[in-house]
Amino acid sequence: MQIDGYSLDAQKSRMKAFCEFNDYEISGEYEDAGKSGKSIEGRVAFNNMMEDIKSGKDDISLVLVFKLSRFGRNAADVLNSLQIM
Repeated sequence: MQIDGYSLDAQKSRMKAFCEFNDYEISGEYEDAGKSGKSIEGRVAFNNMMEDIKSGKDDISLVLVFKLSRFGRNAADVLNSLQIM
């Protein structure tokens, strides 16, 4: 159970419903279960996502996260990642 009360399965379920409602195609899911959002270091899936974005894989046009804190809690990491995107 995540600290904010939403399990990873619940977060994914709500985001999938959001995508279906908005007719968004899901080209991939990136999940670092059990990893802290304090830093992007050691977050294999997050770094894979960033590499996929940089390489143009699947022509990714947006990234959906449940909450910004799920993306990252280190302001420098978040801003740097958003700038790359």
